[in-house]
Amino acid sequence: MAITYTWSVVQMDAYPEQAGETNVVFIVHWTLSGIDGDYSGSSYGSIGVSVDPSAPFTPYSQLTKDQVLEWVWTSGVNKEEQETGVATQIENKINPPIITPPLPWAV
Repeated sequence: MAITYTWSVVQMDAYPEQAGETNVVFIVHWTLSGIDGDYSGSSYGSIGVSVDPSAPFTPYSQLTKDQVLEWVWTSGVNKEEQETGVATQIENKINPPIITPPLPWAV
């Protein structure tokens, strides 16, 4: 099966006021989950973001998940590396690289 990835924004920390704007986001907390049949993996992180003075300011109430995730990826979270890490978690559950069999004399 193929892994289905889901990126989420779970929290945003904001300054109440900055440079005449309100609720200015400066930290984004995100999660990534991946599911492949009965197996899953996940990752969590947070990253600081900054306002691009050359771009128009988007009021907090008008932000979209896609816009904020773009900030996450352009601020230093490597989307492909995170998805590869989740895929590795899932692969390790399907085919464990290390096992702990029972002691042979305890059987």
